Amino acid sequence: MVNSKVSIALAGNPNCGKSTIFNSVTGARQHVGNYPGVTVEKREGSRRFKDKELLVVDLPGTYSLTAHSLDELVARNFIVQDKPDVIVDILDAGNLERNLYLAVQLLELERPLVLALNMADVAESLGIKIKEQVLSDRLGAPVIRTVGNRHTGIDELLAAAVKAAEEKTSKPFRIDYGPEVEAKITEVSALMAEKQHNLHFPQRWLAIKLLENDADIINSVKGLADGDKIITAVAAARQSLQAIFETEPELAIATLRYQFVSSVSQEVIVETSGGLLTTSDKIDRVLTNRILGLPIFLALMWLLFNTVYTLGAYPQEWIENGVTALGSYIGASMPDGDLKSLIVDGIIGGVGGVISFVPNILLLFMGIALLEGTGYMARAAFIMDRVMRAVGLHGKSFIPMLIGFGCSVPAVMGTRTLENPRDRFVTILVAPLMSCSARLPVYTLLIAAFFSTEVAGTVLFSIYLVGICLAIIMARIFRSVLFTGESEPFVMELPPYRIPTLQSILMHMWERAMLYLKKAGTIIMAVSIIVWFLVNYPSDVNYSKDYAELTAQAEAGFSQQVEAEITKPLNIGTIEENEALNTLIADMTAINEEFDQQAEELEEGSQELAALTAAKETKLQELEAANTELFPLASRYLELKAESEEQVTVLKEEEAGEKLAQSYAGQVGHVIEPVLRPLGWDWRVGIGLISAFTAKEVLISTMGTVYNIGDADEGSVALQKALAADGSLTPLSAYALMVFVLIYSPCMVVLAVVKRETNSWKWAVFSSVYSTALAWFMAFLIYQVGSLLGY
Repeated sequence: MVNSKVSIALAGNPNCGKSTIFNSVTGARQHVGNYPGVTVEKREGSRRFKDKELLVVDLPGTYSLTAHSLDELVARNFIVQDKPDVIVDILDAGNLERNLYLAVQLLELERPLVLALNMADVAESLGIKIKEQVLSDRLGAPVIRTVGNRHTGIDELLAAAVKAAEEKTSKPFRIDYGPEVEAKITEVSALMAEKQHNLHFPQRWLAIKLLENDADIINSVKGLADGDKIITAVAAARQSLQAIFETEPELAIATLRYQFVSSVSQEVIVETSGGLLTTSDKIDRVLTNRILGLPIFLALMWLLFNTVYTLGAYPQEWIENGVTALGSYIGASMPDGDLKSLIVDGIIGGVGGVISFVPNILLLFMGIALLEGTGYMARAAFIMDRVMRAVGLHGKSFIPMLIGFGCSVPAVMGTRTLENPRDRFVTILVAPLMSCSARLPVYTLLIAAFFSTEVAGTVLFSIYLVGICLAIIMARIFRSVLFTGESEPFVMELPPYRIPTLQSILMHMWERAMLYLKKAGTIIMAVSIIVWFLVNYPSDVNYSKDYAELTAQAEAGFSQQVEAEITKPLNIGTIEENEALNTLIADMTAINEEFDQQAEELEEGSQELAALTAAKETKLQELEAANTELFPLASRYLELKAESEEQVTVLKEEEAGEKLAQSYAGQVGHVIEPVLRPLGWDWRVGIGLISAFTAKEVLISTMGTVYNIGDADEGSVALQKALAADGSLTPLSAYALMVFVLIYSPCMVVLAVVKRETNSWKWAVFSSVYSTALAWFMAFLIYQVGSLLGY
């Protein structure tokens, strides 16, 4: 039976259009993961083509297979060890000579190969014509002309790939490296054949890599029996070649390979442009201008940032409302108890917080996909390189750090654009120091409680400035201590500007959203359950008061007053027995509720609030005029009801505060209080900081519970007054608290993403520990120095 499955590996340089070809071939039938043991992304997709089921693997974009980087090593090992049926090498027709260097290295691996001459239309617009048949004859591999974003040539490419896979062998390909190098290749090849090794690489290719001093291959050979003898013989051969060429053998071999590529390029490329400026060159004269480049870049980033968090606010609110409605529905359908609390507060509340970020993730990566797809992102890194290099980072590091002002989750995910692992890890560690939007409600609450409106803006700006300065300082420290080494030169291809396809943008957004939900969401659910448990247990709390009895007394007192002042004078048993009074109470309640709803967002003393208040009074006066006898009784009933409800609410809040204080989280708060005292805080702030590990905004609702305010947000006047009246908090300690919230451990979502991006819990834990230690030190410095200065 003929095998109906064909595996295809897509290889190519960065910006060659490989991802566009991949999306064109596979459509939505693809998924993203990591190669085993490494953090390099692995994209796989499937496609039915005629009678074949195609499995397409998108290899990391790379310029060569010399294994100087993780991407190169992964691509090379996948081709040799996983043995795809055929390799499709995507060539950028407009930069053919540079792309051919990877192509000849792939041919040297002696695997079936098909060359896709991509973006041929762009090359022709630049005045570049390519003799496809001559190129095919010179390299011994089929060459197919494609235009990925128009789906041109895709079927022909797949047909050629299937045919090459069925033939199972590649035409012989060999670069003549000259008599001196060829003699050493033959010598080392014979030695390797004699040892009958179990390495899966082609014999000649192994010899070339050993002569090129390839670290990965050398380590593999050392593990063989008599491997040291082989390495010794290779070292002698390398010394001989170095004496002949007066340079390192790997440089000499690379030069000879480039000479071969150059000779092929001269045969197949015909240029008719005559050195005219391209459209991309003309655009770059403005966008990469030494004076205009930086302001334009900052304006585009500002636009992206505001678009993400302005447009994303609407669907985010819809999702939050949906999650709240779901929680309310399930809560109403279940009996009170721990299971209900776990599902509604722990699972739905925790996971719902994650889902609400998805619109921001989608919009952010849509913007990034647009910038990358057009070719501008490479220019942005080029523009910012000089600034970032001053603090030991790469030009590309600026983009994820800027994104961090919105949310640290996409900021950490955005570090994938950094090829250098040192630059990537440093950026991951300092990106959370950028003050994300989740911290803003905390700042708003504390500033309103402790600082006047005249200095509020300055205080808020200073917090953001502290984060920026600390990020710069810590980046320099990490680069000098943990991630030492010479800074790599900034080398990046500036691809021509092009219009990205809608499919590629949508696929990019979909991939990121799914990764976010699958990986981070599972961890968040687990941690949410743990936090819920810490806040709700132990359940057998020794209360200082009998809250159930006090609540019953308050409700009984309300009933007695209603009976004495309203129902008895009217000769009725209940309010409902007097239809006119019952209707009047309902009308007055509706007027008050409508007013409260409309006035919620209005500022005190504003003209809108005054007009709304006047309209409310007018409606009440009309009701009074129509119901002169019953109106005073209805008003009194609503007063008594409000007083009773307030009494019950205060009792419930006191009960919740006591329960929280005696919970495991409260006990931890008391345990860590000695650590917090030098910063000017007590155990209540400690509970808030512990709960805010899930998300920084949670600090507000936790403090509302601790201070017996109940549900509270940054605009809660009652919570502001409670904080201001608390003798343990002062403007100085409140400022120290804001700085602590800015710096200390990233929230659990960010840590989950750090773990995923670094493929290790070690760096997630380190990020949490170092930032918390730094936060304590900064808060201690602010509070103690400020106290000495008399603030």
